[in-house]
Amino acid sequence: MASVPLRRREGFRALLWLSPWLVGFGVFFAYPLMATVYFSFFNYDLFSLKFNGLDNYRYFLQDERAWLSIRNTAWLVAVMVPAQVLFALGVAQLVTKLKSGVGFFRTLFYLPSLVPVTAGTVAFVFLLNPATGPFNRILALVGISGPDWFGDKDWSKPGLTLLAMWGVGNIMVIFLAALLDVPRHLYEAAAIDGAGAWRQFRSITLPTIRPVLMFSAVTSVIYTLQYFTQAMIASRVAAGVTDAPGTSFVPGYPEMSTLTLPQWLFQTGFRDYTMGYACVLALVLFAASMVFTLILLRQFRGFEEVAS
Repeated sequence: MASVPLRRREGFRALLWLSPWLVGFGVFFAYPLMATVYFSFFNYDLFSLKFNGLDNYRYFLQDERAWLSIRNTAWLVAVMVPAQVLFALGVAQLVTKLKSGVGFFRTLFYLPSLVPVTAGTVAFVFLLNPATGPFNRILALVGISGPDWFGDKDWSKPGLTLLAMWGVGNIMVIFLAALLDVPRHLYEAAAIDGAGAWRQFRSITLPTIRPVLMFSAVTSVIYTLQYFTQAMIASRVAAGVTDAPGTSFVPGYPEMSTLTLPQWLFQTGFRDYTMGYACVLALVLFAASMVFTLILLRQFRGFEEVAS
């Protein structure tokens, strides 16, 4: 019987140590999530609250722009994320092979990630300007007619992908640290056995950096699902829209090709003041993040089982 109070004291002590996390989880995750679910059943415009049942969910199923934004976001996840991760891994692999100037190239590839998002996006739109930008002029020197990157709906998302690849310095640094941590003797033993560069990369490098690869993939997917600032700024600059009083702008230029789900959520919630419907979009975004994360974790777990 004397052990019961001891167990209670241990449980109380554990809760005491966990209390900062529990408070943070409740205030910044559990309560906002429950409030979002609650308001999704209401017609809420920040001033009045009227219960409308499942009307917001029914409207979502018929909202063409919501589904268009989901398709655009899915395209970015399917194309931008692999391009970012593979490019960052390739750059990190290249830097590890350099014999001299390693510090210079590390800094060179990392610097773009330090540029403020707004400034970097504006500069990138001007660099890809079809009339005055240097990128298309360089392509013209080799006989390639550059596209209207942010003015053509077929090239706007590839333009955003190039912007994302330009700023992969933070991911590159993580990969660089992982690659430098791979034991050198494994490569030496593989070389003695006659394994080439590709065989060494597939059998030694990838299995060793698998946790870092998984971390980069999951965080990149979550970040891309929340893709907002770059797409919004690029579309506004390309459309020539200013923030002058009386001007209105619906994100997605050109032809809704850059409209992402977070942008449409912002438009419906803070421009149209349909906060109840915006809560439905927020729940869809949360569900998509959970599904993509679980799929990635399961894929990497299956890869580990096969490798072992």
